[in-house]
Amino acid sequence: MERDRFKTRTGFIIACIGSAVGMGNIWRFPIMVSKYGGMTFLIVYILFVILIASSGMIEEFALGRWAEAGPVGAFGKCTETKWGKRTIGSVIGAIPVIGAMGLAIGYTVVMGWIFKYCFMGISGQLFAMGTDMGTIGGSFDAAAPGADSLPEAVRMMLDGGIFTIGNSTWQIVGLLAALLIMAMGVSGGIEKANKIMMPLLFGLFLLLGIYIAFLPGSGEGYRYIFTLNPQGLADPEVWIFAFGQAFFSLSVAGNGSVIYGSYLDKREDLPGAARNVAIFDTIAAMLAALVILPAMGVGGVTPDTAGPGLMFIYLVNVLNGMAGGRVVGMLFFICVLFAGATSIVNLYEVPVAFLQEKLGLRRVSAVAVIGLIGAVISVLIQPWTAQWMDVVSIYICPLGALLAGLMFFWVLPKATAIEAVSEGGRKQIGAWFYPLGKYLYCICALTALIAGALIGSIG
Repeated sequence: MERDRFKTRTGFIIACIGSAVGMGNIWRFPIMVSKYGGMTFLIVYILFVILIASSGMIEEFALGRWAEAGPVGAFGKCTETKWGKRTIGSVIGAIPVIGAMGLAIGYTVVMGWIFKYCFMGISGQLFAMGTDMGTIGGSFDAAAPGADSLPEAVRMMLDGGIFTIGNSTWQIVGLLAALLIMAMGVSGGIEKANKIMMPLLFGLFLLLGIYIAFLPGSGEGYRYIFTLNPQGLADPEVWIFAFGQAFFSLSVAGNGSVIYGSYLDKREDLPGAARNVAIFDTIAAMLAALVILPAMGVGGVTPDTAGPGLMFIYLVNVLNGMAGGRVVGMLFFICVLFAGATSIVNLYEVPVAFLQEKLGLRRVSAVAVIGLIGAVISVLIQPWTAQWMDVVSIYICPLGALLAGLMFFWVLPKATAIEAVSEGGRKQIGAWFYPLGKYLYCICALTALIAGALIGSIG
């Protein structure tokens, strides 16, 4: 079976940007900027973006393209090249696949919230809630019930009825939309969808940012962004959370970047692609900050809450209270929809590709199987979504990034690794790349795993 590929370099870069631009850019990055000193945080963040893009991101693209496979096939090929045995690498490669599937399942719940709020924005229901925090909070609480444990969450959903509790209907709608894109193939679905959604996301965010800039009170938001406190650079928390934000924002986890790299033509320049993805991911995060923080300034709200609470409660209150709030809220959630959809497609593509590669399933069949598993589990875990996402993002994703780095820089022979990265470029990658990836990046991936385990989510 001939492997589907991205038809153009631009399509590949845009798809990778789509995978990187996600909820972390929208509901976490602006708050990190405001909390840790604006430009003080941004300086450190950009340093880590450069480091990770110049090492881990290039490595994952190269690993997938060299092996023409996802994590299981790529890791297996690494151990086969080194020791003549594929099995151990293939088994280890299952970890990032599990991580991608786990994160995709959690994202499915989030996508249900986004689809619901996008519909409410278009229909006017969102604006109709006004600035009544009781109504706004109650609406989200109904869509996102809570449970203290996974068994309790499952019992809650089964006893109460899966279409009575939570947000199952919109969740399935969002999942079906993602599956439809994937069923159309890499070039015919994923590439085309990203080429539509990503430019619209950037354009709409830019329009929102310009509009909000002219509203009274927006200047307070810019103060949070452009403040520079050199003393803050001595704060370890600034470095830890800037690193975590960069690490997770660039989606280095040994899965999505590897699989997208496997669809890339051998003639394409990988360092250039990684640089472009990093630049536009950072621009997207900055645009989100330039919308959200000035908007909160307009509403007189202190930006101190990250995560779903920021996006689905506090921002709804702020947007509804400003001039043109109905249109602004609608456009904002459309942007969020594009960001979420492009990310979830990348995550589900990893297990879909696994079924294609290892079981020989046709794409539509593989998409259907993974979609069914994702639908069932995501519906049942709804009251435990936050904890589910924490387990996957704190432990499995950094472990996947570390394993990919170890396979490429420590298991694969140096000459092979350098050739895999340099293929398609005008010249061989600089001598800086290999030691940067082998030592500093792998240490960073290990740090992300340890820091997350010790202090909780860092990104």
